[in-house]
Amino acid sequence: MLEGKVAVITGGAKGIGKHAARTFAQQKAKVVIADFDAERLKKTAGELGRLTDVLAVGVDVRDEGEVKKMVEQALARFGRIDVLINNAAIVPHFAWGIPRWPRIRDMEKGFWDRVIQTNLGGTFLCTKHVLPGMEERRSGHIINLFGGGGVKPAGACAYMVTKQGIRVFTRYVAEEVRESNVCVVIFSPRVPIATEGAPDEALKRLPGPEILGNGFVLAAELPIDQSGGCFAHENGKLVPEA
Repeated sequence: MLEGKVAVITGGAKGIGKHAARTFAQQKAKVVIADFDAERLKKTAGELGRLTDVLAVGVDVRDEGEVKKMVEQALARFGRIDVLINNAAIVPHFAWGIPRWPRIRDMEKGFWDRVIQTNLGGTFLCTKHVLPGMEERRSGHIINLFGGGGVKPAGACAYMVTKQGIRVFTRYVAEEVRESNVCVVIFSPRVPIATEGAPDEALKRLPGPEILGNGFVLAAELPIDQSGGCFAHENGKLVPEA
């Protein structure tokens, strides 16, 4: 069903984003991986290029000019964008045993701004710039990433503000574009994931992105009546999350 379609994955050079890009490549979708990590971007593009047609674009999702250029490059290369996965984010790896971020009273405003503008702002900018094409074609899927973090010990506040904001953003945008047949949903990994760079202890203790299976592919096939919902992958299927 996804063969020949075009999927843009932000933060697609590594971790969950790379896993998502690979699952689309395996379905013979054309893949655009957008990431600010030039070295990993080149490496991942080489790997995925053995499976499908890949475009690697360096982008800082906080910068509207760069996001707009990324979308233009994707359209110039492939002519359309069918799927956007807003995965790029700054994450406090508390599950990895790495100290959490500072308490709010100790946090520099610049750090707060960087987290908000990357996680929430990047989701806004990428969504904004792919929507015109999707609405014109009356077809498309936007998949936003959710994540969790407990209130204790302290340190997850800034991250969770962005993720709860993304949930609200998803619900409202879903209604704005429902009549245009653009499906906007949230995908929740549900559990902590150990990706590249995690300590050996975390890699042994926590599942890798592979646990998410074909969840992103399934999310990109959801019908419009599911738009605005939050889903997780379970036993090869998508299940609604509260």
